[in-house]
Amino acid sequence: MTGNAHDPRLWTPQEVEEILRRHAGREGPLMPILGDVQAAFGHVPEGAVPIIAAALNLSRAEVHGVVSFYHDFRRAPASRPVVKLCRAEACQARGAEQLAPLLERDERIELETVYCLGLCASGPSALVGDQVYARLDETNVADLVALAARGSAL
Repeated sequence: MTGNAHDPRLWTPQEVEEILRRHAGREGPLMPILGDVQAAFGHVPEGAVPIIAAALNLSRAEVHGVVSFYHDFRRAPASRPVVKLCRAEACQARGAEQLAPLLERDERIELETVYCLGLCASGPSALVGDQVYARLDETNVADLVALAARGSAL
C-alpha cells in the first residue's frame, strides 16, 4: 500500500480487510485502523466505513462520527500536498505566525494547522507526509513548499 495524501489511489475492500486483520485482537483498534486506512489511501473512503464498522461490531454512525470529529482524518483525498504548520505557543514564539501567510497564499499546497509536533526547542516546525521539518524560516519554508509540491522530501 503506497498511496498517500497527495498521491491517492483507488482502494479495495480486500485492502481494508487486510488492514483490519493486522489489528485483530487489539484492544481499542478503531483509531489505529482509521490511521492505517488513511495512510494507505490518502483518506478514509466512505465505502470503507461499513466494512470497518461491521468488523468492529460498531454502527456506521459511530465510525463516521470518529472520522468526522478528528481533523486528521480526511473523507476525500487532498487536492494538493499538505503542509501541517505547528502553531502551538513555542512555535508561535519562534516565528510560525510570520510563516503562515507565506504558506496560506501558496496555491501549490494545502496548509493545515497542528498544535505541537514535539520540536518545541527547534521550532517553528512543519509536517509534510510523515517527515517533520524544524527551524523553519522564510528561506527554507519556500524550499519546503517547492519540494512538497513536487512530492519530494528535503
